[in-house]
Amino acid sequence: MPLILASRSPRRRELLLSAGHDFEAIVADETAEDSYRSGESPVDYVKRLARQKAENVAAKITDGLVIGCDTVVVCRDEILGKPVDRNDAGRMLRLLRGSEHYVITGICLWRRPHNTFDLRHETTTLFMNEISDEEIEAYLDSNLWADKAGGFGYQDRNDWLQVISGSESNVVGLPLELLERMIGNVTLF
Repeated sequence: MPLILASRSPRRRELLLSAGHDFEAIVADETAEDSYRSGESPVDYVKRLARQKAENVAAKITDGLVIGCDTVVVCRDEILGKPVDRNDAGRMLRLLRGSEHYVITGICLWRRPHNTFDLRHETTTLFMNEISDEEIEAYLDSNLWADKAGGFGYQDRNDWLQVISGSESNVVGLPLELLERMIGNVTLF
């Protein structure tokens, strides 16, 4: 069964390749993503977006297993998606420093032609050290924050960020351990 990644994320592509998967990447239409809905929990939000992306790409193929994902960072009850600009990334990093926070990824496997799906999520707990304004500015200058939920990339190997519990690959945007369990159960849905 062909494996299709419904994402443009180079990090998700790298993770799938490192796990030994052959796959094709097909980007979901922009209409498959919409904003947070009032009263929606962070888990419900990422699961809904993962499902919408998977369903959108599944409609473009006749056979295969589509992987849809969405990742957010949650700190002090605020959902942090991708920063819109440098100032937004700086605001996020200042909120996160000295705090425990969570990376939540929704993942949906959509099976074609059956049009059945499996929808789950993974949560990883992290802690960001009390980094200085100078360290934040240096990171912002690097532009490594761009296109990353919470304004940081765990894969950038910053010593000021530690995983307390959960999947490290989840922090990069694709919980490989969960994905492998889901793929192993594909005949059940």
